Amino acid sequence: MTRRVEPRIPAVLAVLAAIGSLLFIVPLVGLLGRVAWSELIDTLTSDVVLEALWLSASTSVVAAALSTVLGVPLAWVLSRSRVPGRSVLRALVTLPMVLPPVVGGAALLFAFGRRGVIGEALDDATGFLLPFSWWGVVVANTFVAMPFLVLTVEAALSNIDRRYEMAAESLGARPLQVFRRVTLPMIRPSLVAGVVLAWARALGEFGATITFNGNLQGRTQTLPLAVFLELEGGDRDAAVAISLVLVVVSLAVLLSLRRNWWPAR
Repeated sequence: MTRRVEPRIPAVLAVLAAIGSLLFIVPLVGLLGRVAWSELIDTLTSDVVLEALWLSASTSVVAAALSTVLGVPLAWVLSRSRVPGRSVLRALVTLPMVLPPVVGGAALLFAFGRRGVIGEALDDATGFLLPFSWWGVVVANTFVAMPFLVLTVEAALSNIDRRYEMAAESLGARPLQVFRRVTLPMIRPSLVAGVVLAWARALGEFGATITFNGNLQGRTQTLPLAVFLELEGGDRDAAVAISLVLVVVSLAVLLSLRRNWWPAR
């Protein structure tokens, strides 16, 4: 058995890599150094934090579910169909990933607000308004989270062996049966990764949410918004504690998905 020889790291690359690593490590050390550990439990069980936690948990889970229901068919269309303008559609779907979140929130407001393209008709017909509501938070979260699922699933669909699907079709399976019984099981790992990524992105959403829904405690104030409010003039210990929770959750998500991105060593 041949022993694997690790390559030697040039000194210059090692120094630059160390500096780059510190850019990510030092802020986390600074955050940990400001945590009031003796009061952490009391802080995390305060009314403000519990309300924000419940709102973040509920809206992010629903947003991840919506992203799955809508994003998987969208990924299939982008991967398998030859509809005109497919490249433009893909660009529009991924736009929220690079668009400033505040701009995304403003776009949602102009679309679904009281005087929006759809919001005005919806208000006149039902009296229901999305902005400054629980469902408004879900829509904002879905808007920024779904592209992560779509890209992950589309990549998986483009790389699977289609001979299994063709074999099922030759045996008389209908297209929807092939999708449900053959395609989905084959892309299950990527689908799970996409759902988790969408959920994590929804959990950490800030800009689009505050622009589209404001920052109303118990109504639209999620964990990131609570951090912002507490840092601005509230309880800084609470802001640090909530930030710690978000860091731990995000790190756990990344570690759980490490096999999807990093090869085993």
